[in-house]
Amino acid sequence: MLFRNAARTHGRHPARTGLRAGALAVVVAAALVSCTQASSGGGPDADAARTVDSVENADRAEREAGEAAEAGETAPTAAPSPGPALVRDAFATLQATLNETCTPGAGDCAYFLGRVTRELTELDESMRADTKGPGHFKKPLADMKALFDKLGDDRSEAHLEKRFSEIVGTRDGINAWMQDHPDDYR
Repeated sequence: MLFRNAARTHGRHPARTGLRAGALAVVVAAALVSCTQASSGGGPDADAARTVDSVENADRAEREAGEAAEAGETAPTAAPSPGPALVRDAFATLQATLNETCTPGAGDCAYFLGRVTRELTELDESMRADTKGPGHFKKPLADMKALFDKLGDDRSEAHLEKRFSEIVGTRDGINAWMQDHPDDYR
């Protein structure tokens, strides 16, 4: 009976102690689940009720939007889009255009000049929204404003090609300014 005696520790039966500890853990876990359900608004019935409510709310909103459209009213705007990109991110996409170019009049400038103009617009928005404030970006913002004033609303290929030097020059000038301000893009 050496084995039987070795299994006992200080007169207790380890198997029985393990069962008691396991039973206690089950009771505690059940109590925690019960408390959690009660504090969160309760269990499967409450979850089902919340699901029914949310479906009804979605259906009501859809009906109201349809009725408003039929009545000629404007629908509420969609959820707001995220704000402007960080200056660092907007500058990175502008930098990606540095090794690209086109030949005005050759028919290959629409994409390139449109992209550079779009990247400059996004960088302008980012600089204006940055926590450092527009005063920190005074020079590049002034350069972009001068360009945008010359471009106006016309983004046709012919108009952009006419302003090729100003567009590329603004891009290159902003790149040079940013290189002197590495804390703005790193």
